[in-house]
Amino acid sequence: MEKENLKDFFEAKVKQYNRPSFIKDDPVCIPHLFTKKQDIEIAGLFAAIFAWGNRTTIINKSKELMGLMGNEPHDFCLNHSENDLRSLLQFKHRTFNATDLLYFIAFLKHHYTNNNSLETAFLKIPRGGEHTMEQSLIHFHNYFFSLEHVPGRTKKHIATPYKGSTCKRINMYLRWMVRRDKNGVDFGIWKKISPADLVCPIDLHVARVAKRFDLLHRKQTDWLAAVELTAYLKKLDPLDPVKFDFALFGLGVMEKFQ
Repeated sequence: MEKENLKDFFEAKVKQYNRPSFIKDDPVCIPHLFTKKQDIEIAGLFAAIFAWGNRTTIINKSKELMGLMGNEPHDFCLNHSENDLRSLLQFKHRTFNATDLLYFIAFLKHHYTNNNSLETAFLKIPRGGEHTMEQSLIHFHNYFFSLEHVPGRTKKHIATPYKGSTCKRINMYLRWMVRRDKNGVDFGIWKKISPADLVCPIDLHVARVAKRFDLLHRKQTDWLAAVELTAYLKKLDPLDPVKFDFALFGLGVMEKFQ
């Protein structure tokens, strides 16, 4: 398909999926339960981190965790008691267990004690370093695990390009927080990161669709594949390339496009 025809086709698919009706069956419905900025950020982070496997299960487990936090995740992270933490000890979602959860809570308490938004966790880069999304994600990973006594097992739950990961779930989370339009799915509450700098979330479904349309040639589904796909999407829309995640996801997961 020629690039202009492909752009029109993808724009139509974005319009089909990037609408309020998309929300209820997607993990993005979890941050949509809240109106306070910090609650949206925290609920979104957990929903994104849990987002592998069955979407109904992801949504249910995310709602369960929000309920354990009294449906006030920001207040819980800042002001919980030891007794409050005990109520979390039975929580588990796939390989994410109470050990991981308690560290996440500790990090969020540390961060929000000193910052008003989680956006700042993605903004710092090494001195003299280039400000790229790759550097931002590496910094976030390093910062997230900068507290004392980090459980070794917990590090697998926050991906980093440094290890070649696609960082699919973190890139999806950033899409939710950063992308701005009037369609009501993504929040656009973070203003210091440009939508133009986002990297497209990629998994095996998205990679299959991308290869089918000749947008991606890399064999491995890894960080470099995410970068390659995003570079092509920037040709279609340099200011908002990741909106096409709706098209690729819709084709791959909803329509089972082969």
